[in-house]
Amino acid sequence: MTSEHLAADHRPAPAPRAGRREWAAFTVLLLALLMVAMDTSVLFFAVPAINADLAPSGTEQLWIYDVYGFLLAGLLLTMGSLGDRIGRRRLLLCGAAAFGAASAAAAYATSPEMLIAARAVLGVGGATLMPSTMGLIRVLFRDAKQRARAIGAWTAVLTGGIALGSVVSGVLVEHYWWGSVFLVNLPAMLLLLILAPLLLPEYRDPEGGKFDLPSVPLSLAAVLPLVWALKEIPGNGMRPSYALALAAGLVFLVLFVRRQRTAERPMVPPVLLKVRGYRGALVLGTLAAFGMMGSSFFTTQYLQSVLGLSALQAALWSLVPSVPIGAAAPVVTALVQRGVPRGRVVAAGFLLSASGMAVLGLLGSDSLALVLTAAGLLAVGIVTALSQLTDLAMGAVPVERASTASALWETGQEFGGALGLATLGSLATTFYRAHVTDAGQGGLPDSARETLGGAVAHATLLGGERGAALLRAARDAFVSGMHVAAWTCAALFVLCAAGAVLALRDRGTDGDKAAHAGPASDAAPVPVPREAGPAPVPPLPEDA
Repeated sequence: MTSEHLAADHRPAPAPRAGRREWAAFTVLLLALLMVAMDTSVLFFAVPAINADLAPSGTEQLWIYDVYGFLLAGLLLTMGSLGDRIGRRRLLLCGAAAFGAASAAAAYATSPEMLIAARAVLGVGGATLMPSTMGLIRVLFRDAKQRARAIGAWTAVLTGGIALGSVVSGVLVEHYWWGSVFLVNLPAMLLLLILAPLLLPEYRDPEGGKFDLPSVPLSLAAVLPLVWALKEIPGNGMRPSYALALAAGLVFLVLFVRRQRTAERPMVPPVLLKVRGYRGALVLGTLAAFGMMGSSFFTTQYLQSVLGLSALQAALWSLVPSVPIGAAAPVVTALVQRGVPRGRVVAAGFLLSASGMAVLGLLGSDSLALVLTAAGLLAVGIVTALSQLTDLAMGAVPVERASTASALWETGQEFGGALGLATLGSLATTFYRAHVTDAGQGGLPDSARETLGGAVAHATLLGGERGAALLRAARDAFVSGMHVAAWTCAALFVLCAAGAVLALRDRGTDGDKAAHAGPASDAAPVPVPREAGPAPVPPLPEDA
């Protein structure tokens, strides 16, 4: 036998390609992901109608809006680890049932307390759905090229869904009652419950072992105070309660990390952070979320409080930068698959985002076209970087750890976004306060000195030339603070681009395979045992 025949005999078998069944299942997963993403912003226009109907107190109104995001962020790690142990499809179905039931309860809530409870269950359901969808993508798509396309679409849907939620909310509230913003979830969840058992394979880690219950309260105690404080600081400034929450969260974070290092079956195996491709992608992805959420803080206020657009007009205009997102992910995926180094593509995405921030740093007080251009450049750049970083991260980890790795990735996104909102928002607020004071507007109330929204409200009460002068000074002060934050974020993105070139220089399309060669690789997945659930559904032929 010739050496060529020997080499061919030892050549690894190509990974099976997904057929129509897998792509149909993936479409159902994307629909569920879209609902979870939309619920992040779906109350944008519904809050006034809810206030008129249920009359919540100020504290209750905050909890109605925030409890969903808090529990979603706090339970991602728990649900990702649980899905790897009990089965990702099983957890997905449980989450879909909870999400659908909570949506119906929220739509017909008769009191603030009932709505808060329903939104809390929605957060729990969302925390089960997000890592389960990504974990199942790793099972559905064994071929690296197909997986990259699927993850690109997953990233685009998650990013675009947040922007779409506020617009859908505005349209529904304008024509129906506020509960309709929750009822849109029901068809998607019903479709998922019907089709998932038919289309999706079951998969769990056969060596997952006993679930580490002590890690659950530790993760919640670490994540919830940190996310809450970081989201509140930009609007209210640093307060003792926020400092206490940050300190408590950091203490429990240390305890959680120590638990993961000593537990026999930890919730988040420390070995995940030793995987080079995953570790580098996690850091860069968190920094991308930092800039993305920080920029949304400025563009939203700029459209409404500087340009004077109504909330619905601002939401509709904000959809314009989202249009190119749908094309960005597949285009960059095709570039990488044709041989363009992944590190260069990610770096180009960060540089594109930096250019968007630079445009934001040049805005005047009446620049609708420029702010939309800046937001478009930023959105395309972030999706370009995140789609490739997500694919790299998920391709670098063993398939049996995919849900846990996805949950850690999404938790990093939550932390990055909250930290970006707090850091850039506080930086802009500091400059706003200084400039609005220097404008010679003596005797301003604290609300006008603290925020642009407060200044707009006070200027409306003053009226006349004094009100117009205050409005000009406040808008100029806000824009000057936005410039400082935007240039700071642009510099961060340039550093991220340099880091991507250095850290990912040898991480090509197939480079992630080396990170987990052996029995944990895509080439030799560990199927779920027969007694743990249905066997994986075999793929249909491509021409079925």
